[in-house]
Amino acid sequence: MPVKIRLQRHGKKGKPFYWIVAADARSKRDGRYLEKLGTYNPNTNPATVEINIDPAVTWLEKGAQPTDTARTLLSYKGVMMKYHLNGGVKKGALTQEEADKKFAAWLEEKLAKIQAKKDGLSKSESEANAKRLAEEKAVSDKRIADAEAARAEAEAAAAAEQAAEETTPEEGEAETAPEEAAVEETPKAEVAEETTPEATPETEAPAEEKEE
Repeated sequence: MPVKIRLQRHGKKGKPFYWIVAADARSKRDGRYLEKLGTYNPNTNPATVEINIDPAVTWLEKGAQPTDTARTLLSYKGVMMKYHLNGGVKKGALTQEEADKKFAAWLEEKLAKIQAKKDGLSKSESEANAKRLAEEKAVSDKRIADAEAARAEAEAAAAAEQAAEETTPEEGEAETAPEEAAVEETPKAEVAEETTPEATPETEAPAEEKEE
């Protein structure tokens, strides 16, 4: 019976979660399986991979063929490394103790790399958060400064308008002053005309008599 090590999809829509299983190659992708070997969660950063190494190695030694994605995950967790080391032990190229030491050293180095990646992601996230907060603060400060400038400009305009109203004479006074002067001058002219004597026939007659 051909066996494949492959991924079986679970999880909600848009957030897949996978089981790593050993299953009959003729069964459906999400159908029955022979053994669950681990899980793979791509929704985290970095992705979370959990694999039972020894059972996975046993299935590989029995001839199970992993799919491309499953092989990548098995290599990520050191399953393929241990499978090759066990092959070297069987061929007599190295002892089991040497194989175990090499595998432990490989695991330690791998864990250090994973931790460094997590630390780098945390640092990048912290820097991104700090930058975002700084940008938000700059926008807020600019908004406050613009509001203060607008308020100061409005106050200055109001003060200028008030000062202009205080220095300008009232229109009523400016218009009534010339009218009063005209009223005062008009009676004097009329009086002068009334008091000027006019020549009459009666006043001119005695002058003619004196000439005779």
